[in-house]
Amino acid sequence: MKIKIKHYLLLLAIGISTLGLQAQDEPMSFTIYEATQYAMENSYVLENTSKDITIAQKRVWETISTGLPQVSGTANYNAFLNLPVSLIPAEFVGGEPGTYIPVKFGQDYSSDFGLSVSQQIFDGSWIVGVSSAELYVNLSKQAHEKTEVDIRDAVSRAYYMVLISLSYQTVMEENLANTTKLYEETKVYYQNGFREEQDVDQLKILLKTAENEVLRAERELSIAKTVLKYAMGYDLDMEITLNDELQIFILPLIQKENTLNFDFYNHIDYRLAMSNFEVSDKLFKLEKSSYLPKINAFYSYSKTAYSNSANLFKEDWYPSSLVGFQASIPIFNSGQKRSKVQQAELEREKAETQRQLTEVTLQKDYLTASAEMTTAIERFQNDQESRDLARSILDKTQIKFNEGMISSAELSQQETQYINSFQALVASTMALLEADLKLKKAVGAL
Repeated sequence: MKIKIKHYLLLLAIGISTLGLQAQDEPMSFTIYEATQYAMENSYVLENTSKDITIAQKRVWETISTGLPQVSGTANYNAFLNLPVSLIPAEFVGGEPGTYIPVKFGQDYSSDFGLSVSQQIFDGSWIVGVSSAELYVNLSKQAHEKTEVDIRDAVSRAYYMVLISLSYQTVMEENLANTTKLYEETKVYYQNGFREEQDVDQLKILLKTAENEVLRAERELSIAKTVLKYAMGYDLDMEITLNDELQIFILPLIQKENTLNFDFYNHIDYRLAMSNFEVSDKLFKLEKSSYLPKINAFYSYSKTAYSNSANLFKEDWYPSSLVGFQASIPIFNSGQKRSKVQQAELEREKAETQRQLTEVTLQKDYLTASAEMTTAIERFQNDQESRDLARSILDKTQIKFNEGMISSAELSQQETQYINSFQALVASTMALLEADLKLKKAVGAL
């Protein structure tokens, strides 16, 4: 079966990995919706993106709290091993002019404790920061949503792959059973002189080919199930069964026209691009706010004691207090702020260009996905018709072979034609389902 298993294994490399739960006691059955929900509850990536949202929410409060009152306390205890020495003119104490006397000022021990309170009155960067903090929360939520879309896409592809593999295995087993029966009948005919040995040998080759196809189908089904279980976060050692039938996904696609409507705002990539532009715009305003002055108010209170004894608690403590305002006004910084503002402005322009590019890209993706969907439907219908014709031809050829009207070589040719036509149908079925996922993703409906 020419199914691109490696293509689906690449789904595991896009960062969509999942948490493995503890081993289940019994195998479970899933519809595609249930499989997707199971993955949503057990995704490593979703667990981390959920934490990113919480982190962003904490940062909002972190930003807000910088503009609220700040209170701090201090306490110090000092013991001088050697008091500092100062030199005073000797003539101050009746000594010889021009000479100095070393004098130690202070006491051996000192201690102080205090409390300070500060309050921001005006800071342009804080105002901009608070107004933009929610943007980061929104950006984290959108990143989480995009991850959910990628997981739904990965699980759906893996689910479809299992269903197609099951269908292929069933047909190959039926083909093996028919070939085995025909081979046994031909051997009987040969033993009774109604067939040549070449016919028996040719059918034995067909039988071995059919056996190989069954083995290949079993392996590909096993791989497909492993990919699905991994994408879901299901225990890889446990069996899994699917409740949905392949036809419930195929029939709606070939029986009706595309009813999906394209709207930029429905697509997570466009909303992410918009959010990135809004963040860049806020960062530009943040840099511009650096030209504004900063004003803070403060109050401090402290008590200090001095003594030549290590025990300061019995000494007098001298209080002091202070209240004031502080203004920081940027005057000149050699163009540093101007350079930062210009960089932020360029980043904002880049974000706007990226938004426009995303808009054009999404429109292109929608038109491409729509065309590919039409092609996939036509290809599926043609391959389905070819498969039915090949099956009909094979059935008639087997009847003619049983009646001795044709050789085993012609029967082998028709058998090969049927296998090839069914493999082509398998490939076009997967292509159709992938085209549907791509179209839904393009319009933001996945």
